[in-house]
Amino acid sequence: MLRLFTGRQAITLSMYWTIAIIILSCKENIEPYNTWPVYRGDKGSSGYSSLSQINTGNLDKLELAWTYHSGDAREGNRSNIECNPIIVNGMMYVTSPKLKLVALDPETGKEIWTFDPFLNQEATGVNRGVTYWSDGKKDKRIFFSAGPYVYALQADHGNLVSGFGDSGRIDLRIGLGRDPVKLSVWSSSPGIIYKNLLIQGSALEEGYNAAPGFVRAYNVQTGKVAWTFNTIPQPGEFGYDTWEKNSYKEVGGTNSWAGMSIDEKRGIVFIPLGSPAFDFYGGNRKGENLFGNCLLAVDAATGQRKWHYQLVHHDLWDYDLPAPPTLVTVQHGNKKTEAVAQVTKMGMVFLFDRITGKPLFPIEERPVPKSNLLGEETWATQPFPLKPVPFVRQSFSENDITNISDSAHAFIRARIGNSQLGSIFTPPDTTGVVQLPGTRGGAEWGGASFDPETGILYVNANELPLLLKMKAVPVNEESSSPGEKIFTMNNCAMCHGANRTGTNVFPSLLNLAARLSPAKADSIIQNGKGQMPAFPNITGAEKKALLDFLYDKKWNPVITKNNHRDSAKQYRYVNNGWVQLTDQDGYPGIKPPWGTLNAIDLNKGEILWKIPLGEYDALTKRGIPPTGTQNLGGAIVTAGGLVIIAATADEKLRIFDKRTGKLLWQYKLPAAGYATPSTYMLNGKQYIVIAAGGGGKVGTPSGDAYVAFCIKNN
Repeated sequence: MLRLFTGRQAITLSMYWTIAIIILSCKENIEPYNTWPVYRGDKGSSGYSSLSQINTGNLDKLELAWTYHSGDAREGNRSNIECNPIIVNGMMYVTSPKLKLVALDPETGKEIWTFDPFLNQEATGVNRGVTYWSDGKKDKRIFFSAGPYVYALQADHGNLVSGFGDSGRIDLRIGLGRDPVKLSVWSSSPGIIYKNLLIQGSALEEGYNAAPGFVRAYNVQTGKVAWTFNTIPQPGEFGYDTWEKNSYKEVGGTNSWAGMSIDEKRGIVFIPLGSPAFDFYGGNRKGENLFGNCLLAVDAATGQRKWHYQLVHHDLWDYDLPAPPTLVTVQHGNKKTEAVAQVTKMGMVFLFDRITGKPLFPIEERPVPKSNLLGEETWATQPFPLKPVPFVRQSFSENDITNISDSAHAFIRARIGNSQLGSIFTPPDTTGVVQLPGTRGGAEWGGASFDPETGILYVNANELPLLLKMKAVPVNEESSSPGEKIFTMNNCAMCHGANRTGTNVFPSLLNLAARLSPAKADSIIQNGKGQMPAFPNITGAEKKALLDFLYDKKWNPVITKNNHRDSAKQYRYVNNGWVQLTDQDGYPGIKPPWGTLNAIDLNKGEILWKIPLGEYDALTKRGIPPTGTQNLGGAIVTAGGLVIIAATADEKLRIFDKRTGKLLWQYKLPAAGYATPSTYMLNGKQYIVIAAGGGGKVGTPSGDAYVAFCIKNN
């Protein structure tokens, strides 16, 4: 049989013609799919590889190739790695738990160079990947986010590019129409390149003082802003009338924290946007709130809007669009359609014509409940796609309470108490609401992968209810101390709980003096630490009041001037934190499955298969079938017939048959792989690499490793 050779890789003639037919039938260029030069594999965020050396027939020979340890996992299992490595310019570029940027030899895992953006300062935040750009000659750059900055580094050596921005970096706080000194802005996902532009989103703290999430395009060589898209419209701009008159001056959020996708042929960048801030109350931002929770299509060269579709109106549930949209080609009717698919925290898939924004499957606006909170005006309807059906449950009833044991069932029933049980889009309330899907999804930032050979989308999902309870904060009254108001209004309570008792993996702040000095706490508030962002907006007298509250200093309710900028409003509401509804042993309070992997046929709009993703050994030993676990990080799909994913709390990397969902191979990592793997070919050998950083918001032990696999002696 005739064979074509690329290095040591052999492809049969029939397979060659199959690939050729795919290239001719799909208008996208599949050629980049045999490398991994971009976050999530390519600029369409497909998570697909045309490599097939590792395939369903030889996984018994898949072995560890190398392991790299960065050596900087944080103490107390408070760090993780969420980075999807890129392999380009003969190197692999990764980030460490403390956000060092590292260039590795992709064949051996040996460190080539390292850049530390924090030096002797506290490292803050997470990083999901970096961006590569080259002029095709000698100018090769890596763009890398850490803290409030985006750095430009020489890709070969890791030195700062001095002519970019301010001595090699740009400040994401500048140009948002607010005082940059008081803003907390950073970027967790990499920007994306279009010609000579770096298009960049941002992450924000999500309290009432949040920054606006404008999207900017920067010149890749100078760092100068080329265009800005105001995600909270200014007077005279499209969408301004979907807010109250002065919202553009006061409200924040509507940011693109999850990453973007680009149709380079048409010059369209697809931008998923998050919810307006504050996440769970919108009495100060009445209206539909464009461009909050929109999939936005923008001219990549100019920043001009082409089309948008809002997937949640006036969001009250923190239902950010959590992942880059996936560019797909599907068969609808008698023709192929180039489309864009957006997965959501609500467990829905929205599919649109890439050029016009027209839905490929009908979307129905359905009535949803009204809010009982003072000043809140919920939007009357929310959009529901008729196909595909949701890939997670969207309602919670007595019948959904966990059944893994009688004691767990009783514990959850008691914990729910009088909280409301209902369907998706039940508004938050002071009596408590069991929110399903919760803020961890459905889909999360790992996103979806798409197989262009079959039209199948693969997405992992969580089914973790949130126990959400609101608390009224009377801004103008002195019923609580100024420090307590600052604590509740500035996002502190969302992580540490309204009563400072901690929530899930976020620590309690009770008896703080026993383990942290006031001076150290002051520094953390100002500069951030680990996953906690900086809060530079809390300064002077406000910070002193907050520290007095945190260290339980007696408050004398003498009438003091309230300088909070929202003092003109009578009430605000805050939530009790991101409190997952879990039993006495920490397992989700809903019947399994708790985490799933799903295969969805986008041609027909049908779920082909669904399997639990992950298991808990302690439950398996009790005879309980695999339940799935909370999962963070995404899957990739390959021409070798594989779906490859880690993401689970049981710390395993798994490979499934993409046709059936059958588990073919698994490996216990040194720590959980809360990241998306990459695959690449080097010197005739295909590799799979995954970050094993553990820890973070899931609470498993932290790690510091990147682990690569290949077929030995191929």
